[in-house]
Amino acid sequence: MASRIATAIHEHRLLPGTKLGEDRLASIFNTSRARVREVLARMARDQMVELFPQRGAFVAKPTIEQALDVFEARRLIEPGIVRRLVQCMDSAKMRRLQAHLKQEREARENADKRATVRLSGEFHVLLAELAGNSALLRSMRELSTLTCLTISLYESAVNTCCLVDEHEAVVHAIAAGHSEQAEQLMLSHLDHIQGSLRLEADADEADLEQILGEL
Repeated sequence: MASRIATAIHEHRLLPGTKLGEDRLASIFNTSRARVREVLARMARDQMVELFPQRGAFVAKPTIEQALDVFEARRLIEPGIVRRLVQCMDSAKMRRLQAHLKQEREARENADKRATVRLSGEFHVLLAELAGNSALLRSMRELSTLTCLTISLYESAVNTCCLVDEHEAVVHAIAAGHSEQAEQLMLSHLDHIQGSLRLEADADEADLEQILGEL
């Protein structure tokens, strides 16, 4: 159940704010409401789902402030991931990276947007997995999901999916043992993703502090 819900979120099938009714999920997955509540509680701990008393569970909706925090965290974490991966790279890990890049290329060639979105996020999680640090992997999984939700909410007219050629450039630098280059490419890649989002408050949004403070 959790994996199917997560996949639907990562492929932008379930959008931020979607209500996850216990009865409907219990019927879809042919299970009990107690089991559904258990799964949703676990997904809430991973910040994929938000739980509200008397209202139920919803796909998480990161605020602009939370989205900016996510990108700040990724800039701190991901250069360390690629640096560590350069140090422990071997042929088996490189084969997994190349196989993933092939999947990304095929998804784009087939115009499969949902698979493209999911694979783009999975690339960053795969780097963390191959780097071999379980704490970094847990953090990257959470950050990748929050980034996916952020893109769903704040995407602009510009394509916000990760570009496969940017992924390939990072992998090429890792394979060549060029740690500093790989780190800089990753930072530029994150800048590109964030720069293609509308992470600014709506100019028409009411400033409650100012309005009510004047009364």
